[in-house]
Amino acid sequence: MNYSPKISIITATYNSEKTLSETIESILKQTYKNIEYIIIDGNSKDSTINIIQKYEKQFEGKLKWISEPDKGIYDAWNKGIAISTGEWICFIGSDDTFYPSALQEYINLIIENPESNFISSKIRFVDKNMNTIKIIGKPWSKKMLSYCVIAHPGSMHSRSLFNKYGNYSLEYNIASDYDFLLRCYNDIHYSFLPQTTVNMKDGGVSNTNVWLAFKEVRKIKISNKKRNHIIAKFEYYKSIFNYSIKSNLHLSKLNKLLNKNKI
Repeated sequence: MNYSPKISIITATYNSEKTLSETIESILKQTYKNIEYIIIDGNSKDSTINIIQKYEKQFEGKLKWISEPDKGIYDAWNKGIAISTGEWICFIGSDDTFYPSALQEYINLIIENPESNFISSKIRFVDKNMNTIKIIGKPWSKKMLSYCVIAHPGSMHSRSLFNKYGNYSLEYNIASDYDFLLRCYNDIHYSFLPQTTVNMKDGGVSNTNVWLAFKEVRKIKISNKKRNHIIAKFEYYKSIFNYSIKSNLHLSKLNKLLNKNKI
């Protein structure tokens, strides 16, 4: 089957001069070529714009970018969606990198599963020196959406989902991508790519502010009309408990943190 849909890749940047070149290079090295790359910059004060301009010619018209103040990453993503033209849309951080064959692997899976409208894969979580911390990402069912376990960087979204359900809510600073998937709940046809496609660096906002992430996830679950309030609250505290176990965090310390953060 000769199917080669355009993929729109969106990166939000702000003062990203230390890492952006590696991200851009990973886009240029993709073996799949029917792409457009969109960079939405939040009015950076460092040399981020100079870096973007340096690479512009290498994309031969496939790079779009704007730089202006925004209201955070989801506002930037929404701007990127608005100017994108691809049939599929994915997001990658300004300090993350794609494996060279990542997009082609996604397209191969889409060809095998033409009903799919959302795809995720395995992600290699790394430190600042690119040492592996862990591999995250596994197949999930709609039921697993209750636990917010999707490895979002590099995940592929059919444009039809945004056309039908709108863009990301600016009500949330960390978990709006989770809110979006819950809004799409009944229409998601999911496929999983059992390969590692992205190097994701430690230090993102959802990793450094776990408590705010928990608070937002709880609010999303409770506000989502498809979820029972009691079940949502139970799942929320279960996720906190699981986090404490994985982090070797003693429950007495966890209780103090919960009270301090008023979760």
